[in-house]
Amino acid sequence: MGSTVTVPQTRAMSGDELSADDAWETLRKYGGWRFARDSLIRFRYGDGMSHARALAFQLCLAIIPGAIALVGLSAVTHQEELGRVLELTLSGLVPGGGAETVTQALGGRGSTRDELALWLGLGTTLAALATAMAQFERGANRIYGVERDRPFHRKYARAAVLALTAGVFMITGFTILVGGGELGDALAKVYDWGAGARRAFGIARWPLGFLLALTSTVTLFRASPRRRQPGHTWLAVGALVSLGLWTLFTLALALYTEYNGTFGHTYGPLTAAMALLLWSFLSSIALFLGMAFAAQLEACRAGCGEPAHPDPGPTAEEEREPLVGAVGSAAISTARGLVRAVRRRKREV
Repeated sequence: MGSTVTVPQTRAMSGDELSADDAWETLRKYGGWRFARDSLIRFRYGDGMSHARALAFQLCLAIIPGAIALVGLSAVTHQEELGRVLELTLSGLVPGGGAETVTQALGGRGSTRDELALWLGLGTTLAALATAMAQFERGANRIYGVERDRPFHRKYARAAVLALTAGVFMITGFTILVGGGELGDALAKVYDWGAGARRAFGIARWPLGFLLALTSTVTLFRASPRRRQPGHTWLAVGALVSLGLWTLFTLALALYTEYNGTFGHTYGPLTAAMALLLWSFLSSIALFLGMAFAAQLEACRAGCGEPAHPDPGPTAEEEREPLVGAVGSAAISTARGLVRAVRRRKREV
């Protein structure tokens, strides 16, 4: 349960939904530094970090079995080229010595007797992705100050729809952005592309991946919280913050795994899983930070600038007694007195 101030539902003076122009005007009046500080406070007291950890775990549960199921089903459904593209892309993205582990995990495909298990794995992936969308709704509600989620059937029905739309498009957009080079090499190798096709894909992947990621993020920001959200262009401000932070975090992680030689040696066969866990966690932080920025911007528009309720206590003095006891408190007071006496003696000398 968070302690954020509830964001009022706002509209423009004409009664229309808030747009990007309203967002820019509000940001200019509020001040960039103050806005960033209050957004971080809203993220903190909305338990954004806790929800980011939970979302990262759910994303990993969806991505790992989903990749295995898709590669396996590509062979069962006689779409070996598609499975080969996915396998080559994933092997190229894995840092350190994890590529061999990924190849072994994806290599056990092609047997029709495993078709049922593969379909069940794909169903498990969709269920995990739906629970990830439900987890995002919970985190978004707490950031906006909404303390209760939708009823069970409405929450998970909406989460299932978001998983098949925004969730799939978001993962696709992120993959094109971060792994476009490996994806292009895999497509060229499997489908025997020429230099012109590879060059065209290398140019087109940036706007395509960005538009997919931005559109899916805005859709997620609009559909997840249990409230009437402003327009898509208003929410695009928070979505751009998320994409900017996600790009920064992804580049930092890529540089870390590329130039830190001990990363692959430390985790060995678990290198791929650890890299995915770190990437999912950083991506989840970026999403919730963007949501906090969008929420605080709307709160500023409504004249409710305080992001969190005042601290209800207890104070430091009130919580010290139960923590260390009366004897501990006396010892701390004595130690502080000795320190003050020593400092006073030094000044006299």
